[in-house]
Amino acid sequence: MPDLSGPNSAPRTGEFSDTLKLLVFIALSVLMMVIDRQSGWLANVRSQMTAMAQPFWAVAQMPSTAARKVSTDAGTYNSLLKENERLRQELMLNRARMARAEAIATERSHEAGLVAAAQSSGMSVTIASVLDVDLDPTRQRILLKAGAKDGVRVGQAVMDEGGLLGQVINVQPNLSTVLLITDPSHAVPVMLQRNGVRLMASGSGRNNLLDVINVPLSTDIKIGDVVVTSGLGGRFSPGLPVGRIIKVRPDDSRAFLMGDVEPAAKLDRGLQVMLVNTVPTKPPVAVPAVDLDKPATPLLNRDPSIPQTPQISPLDEIRAKQATAEPKVTP
Repeated sequence: MPDLSGPNSAPRTGEFSDTLKLLVFIALSVLMMVIDRQSGWLANVRSQMTAMAQPFWAVAQMPSTAARKVSTDAGTYNSLLKENERLRQELMLNRARMARAEAIATERSHEAGLVAAAQSSGMSVTIASVLDVDLDPTRQRILLKAGAKDGVRVGQAVMDEGGLLGQVINVQPNLSTVLLITDPSHAVPVMLQRNGVRLMASGSGRNNLLDVINVPLSTDIKIGDVVVTSGLGGRFSPGLPVGRIIKVRPDDSRAFLMGDVEPAAKLDRGLQVMLVNTVPTKPPVAVPAVDLDKPATPLLNRDPSIPQTPQISPLDEIRAKQATAEPKVTP
């Protein structure tokens, strides 16, 4: 029969000591809790320990803080990029709208200038829009959004608020082609507004210059003279502004003069033009009827102290010649 007293003595002793330690710790804990509640001395200990552990907490939180900061900065950067792109698109759109508004304002101002020019001159005009421009040196033409349905006809003069642009050379139902005065194949009978000297202005192929050639050396022409249409040929009404003389020089032969004319019309700008329908003409001057049998009216306000010679009117001379003429003898 085995002896059970020996092996069981050691474990019982160990269990008792462990139980005793537990009871001692519980008693100390209760005692410290009671003392802390009565005096609060452990609060200072806890605050000091918390202060001592604060750096360790900061170091422990650094990886997570850095990760959150990187994530936040990345999100902010992406949002800033999106906002910047949105603002850039809005800026482009606003610039396009502003440019469109300025273009509309310029077009309306140009149209108002055309209307004012037509009203001030008393002309009957039709305003047409420009669809296409061909300013090649050998081909100076524009295409208008107006045709036969709008009353456009071949040979009709075309102007802007400055002066003569050209004439219609081709008419379709809704479109028409205008040959500009600067086309090399075009020539306009003109005259100097100052003295009425008649000239011929030809296109130079450049949109800012007309040529005047074969001008006699004795012609009274000088820089600054205003050039208008003369009305010769019946194509253009007289008096339409054409340009201004900016240069006069002898030609290569030294036998004639030649001049440069700056067009009055703005051939390289504007989106609308005027098709001239009618131009007011000056009313005829009323000439009183002359009675050949009535004696000439004597001159008034003569100084009686000055001897006067008899005044014979042209009608009296005609009567005298008729009276003194020998009668014709009919065989």
